[in-house]
Amino acid sequence: MSDEPERTPKSAKPTRRLDARSLRGLAHPLRMNIFELLSLDGPATATGLAARLGENTGTISWHLRHLAEHGFIVEETGRGTKRERWWKRADVSNELNTADFRDDPDTRGALSVYLHELVQQYFSRVVTYIGEDWDDSWRNAGTISDRSDLRMTPKQLEALNAELMAVIARHTPAPDAEPAPDALPVVVQLQSFPRKKRDSA
Repeated sequence: MSDEPERTPKSAKPTRRLDARSLRGLAHPLRMNIFELLSLDGPATATGLAARLGENTGTISWHLRHLAEHGFIVEETGRGTKRERWWKRADVSNELNTADFRDDPDTRGALSVYLHELVQQYFSRVVTYIGEDWDDSWRNAGTISDRSDLRMTPKQLEALNAELMAVIARHTPAPDAEPAPDALPVVVQLQSFPRKKRDSA
C-alpha cells in the first residue's frame, strides 16, 4: 500500500521516500496538522498557526523546529524578523510506502499514528466542505461518492489506482501556469482498499 497525499504529478519537485526517522518526525497529531496547514494554505508564523490550532506559540514553535529538522518545512528567507519567523512547506513531494514499516516493531506505532491522523484529516476536510456555504456551480461540481460493487485482484486494484492517478496528473497544471480568475484550490482525495467479507449470520 502506498500513501502519497502530497504528490504533484506535473511538478519538477524532487520526491523523497520517507524512512523510519522521517516517519517518526512527522507522525504526531499536532505536527501533522501544522504540516497540513502549511501545505494547503501556504507560509505562516508560529503565532498565526497557534491561533488557528488553539495552541500556545511556544508549543507550535517547538513542533515547527522538529518538522524543519526532518526536512518537511523550511524557513521562508527574506520575510519576518528574528522573533517572528515565517515557515513554509519544503519544495519536495513525500512518498510513504507502508510496506516498508509493517514488519518493523520500532516504527509500527509511528505508522499507526500517521495513518490514523491522515484519515482523520481526509474526513475533516469533507466535513468542512459539506458544512460550508457554496454557490450552485461549485456545489454541483464537487462530488462525494463511493462504489462498493467491484471485485478485483490486487493487480487489478493497482492498475485502477494507476489510471486514476494518471487522470489527476493530466488535470494538474504546471507550477508556473497562471490559474483562471475563478479558480480555487481543489482537493482530490482517493481511497481504494479491499474489504474482508463478513458473515451475514
